[in-house]
Amino acid sequence: MNWIPEVFGVSKPVIAMCHFRALPGDPGYDSDAGVEAILESARRDLAALQNGGVDAVMFSNEASLPYLLKTEPITAITMARIIGELRSELTVPFGVNVLWDPTASIDLAVGTGARFVREVFTGVYASDYGLWNTDSGQVARHRRAVDGMGVRLLYNIVPESAVYVGERDVASIARSTVFNAGPDALCVSGLTAGAATSSETLRVVKSAVPDTPVFANTGVTAATVEAQLSIADGAVIGTAFKRDGYIWNEVEESRVAELTANARIARGVATR
Repeated sequence: MNWIPEVFGVSKPVIAMCHFRALPGDPGYDSDAGVEAILESARRDLAALQNGGVDAVMFSNEASLPYLLKTEPITAITMARIIGELRSELTVPFGVNVLWDPTASIDLAVGTGARFVREVFTGVYASDYGLWNTDSGQVARHRRAVDGMGVRLLYNIVPESAVYVGERDVASIARSTVFNAGPDALCVSGLTAGAATSSETLRVVKSAVPDTPVFANTGVTAATVEAQLSIADGAVIGTAFKRDGYIWNEVEESRVAELTANARIARGVATR
């Protein structure tokens, strides 16, 4: 648990998603507006998130739908360009997530100086993107090869838009993931981005691996953040910060400030 205050400066951090618009090569990419429009959108959202009081940000290619399990090089290259241009404006720790490519995520983290990544590193799933297989051993060795051992790994063990192949309960998955892979944290998600994370699932996972940080990964709102942080060791939040709570809208600073204020209340109660 000691790495959380070391990286974030607080216990039970709020990690805010800074979503990039569709990138070159994505079906939704706006070639007329170009990469500059993606950069300026991310710049505005980053300012609102930091001014609203988040503890960290995580840059993600959220609009690269439908996602690839092995991304094209242009995706991480463009993300690196945008993050590089925003580095001087960052006032909080940052992480990255190249959906859904663990190797590209680690490469991007090493190349940009990100402190953490979130990915699906383990398991086999039936998903909206086809049969979703992983190779945690290969990824672990790649991390070593590219000098990424200082990058913290947040393992999503309940992937969005997917179900585990085979009958395994989430407590068993959590225990075996911790034993076999040694993640820095586990992330528990709802069905999709913005869908609420089950409090009961959070409790089950936390009880199964009490010495491993567990994050609520989707659907946390200003109204639920106190309850979720009474169980979880942190939260990853994107949709709740957007205007009208709609994932593809811009970030609203007032929504950020309301949620982070409630998170500070939860954090204070937990540390008394």
